[in-house]
Amino acid sequence: MATTMEIVRGISQVMANTYDGALDENGEPIKIGLKREEGHPIHDSRIMDGFKVSFHGPKLGIHYHAEVKLNEVYAKDFESNLEQMIEDISSFIKKEYKKVTGDALSLTSDGEMDAIVQNTSRVRTWVQANRMYKIGGVDSEDISSPSEDRLEDSFRKFLEQGGLKAD
Repeated sequence: MATTMEIVRGISQVMANTYDGALDENGEPIKIGLKREEGHPIHDSRIMDGFKVSFHGPKLGIHYHAEVKLNEVYAKDFESNLEQMIEDISSFIKKEYKKVTGDALSLTSDGEMDAIVQNTSRVRTWVQANRMYKIGGVDSEDISSPSEDRLEDSFRKFLEQGGLKAD
């Protein structure tokens, strides 16, 4: 059973290997399932998309962002495509975590996907979507309660003496 710190380090190592243009141990490009991986990198126009993760106590947030065309936004299956993209990223993280650490990672969806679409002009539109996942094996501390004052007595006495005294 891995500790919380080992799980966080394993996910961090997975994320360190996901930059655009990353290669695996055989020299092949790492395929995450993002739109930027489609087409020829020099001849085709590059689609801007990517993802990041954030830790919120015992939860992992997967944040996906992409530049999209306006006709894609108005398509019927736009939201389901976003959800599928986040699920693909989640499965990629699990697969790579297994390669990096040798242990399985459990990510359980926690709530609905949250997405926002914004545009800067009639041409440029982007989407930001995120979903929270419960990380299996991470002890769920109550992070909402205030912390305790745990100063050592010797340090507390030092602070009570005050600062420099003006003559």
